Amino acid sequence: MGVLEDLADALARDAIAEATRLGREELINEVAKQLGATSTTMEETYLTSIRIRLSEKRARDYLNAQASKAAPEDTP
Repeated sequence: MGVLEDLADALARDAIAEATRLGREELINEVAKQLGATSTTMEETYLTSIRIRLSEKRARDYLNAQASKAAPEDTP
């Protein structure tokens, strides 16, 4: 990744972690607004990282839930 993507992704990871820790999902959008005030390119890249990370988390949670519902295979 380039510098823009690296910085935006690191910020996205931190924002998701803090929003989760604080129970304030709106924090993610507040950070995006701060970015947009100075760099719309950074804001868009950050929001892309947010969407990718949250989408992957939802898909992984779904996969794990489905796997836990499955009956364990018979073992000898």
